[in-house]
Amino acid sequence: MKRILAVVLLISTASAFAQVHVRGYTKKDGTYVAPHERTAPNHTNLDNYSTRGNINPYTGKEGTKEPDYGYQTQRATTIQPIQPAQPTQQPIQPTQPMQSAQPARRF
Repeated sequence: MKRILAVVLLISTASAFAQVHVRGYTKKDGTYVAPHERTAPNHTNLDNYSTRGNINPYTGKEGTKEPDYGYQTQRATTIQPIQPAQPTQQPIQPTQPMQSAQPARRF
């Protein structure tokens, strides 16, 4: 039973790290980057091979980067915080009470 549980855990862990293939390319400075596998892009670094607590299955290296424990993106860091609503300069005028079209019923 423990062996079955271990296999199920291994399969579910492996599927959590969705991988994509990166083609080889040359950087602007002329450095060639060989083709490789990496985790699929998303809004967290918790599943990246380079994050502390994770191990790169291709190199065997342990991750060293701090986990972000959230869903932050570069775009999210450039968004301005929401400002609280400013009070209106003029007081709000009360409205007239609603007039009923039907007379009130007496029970």
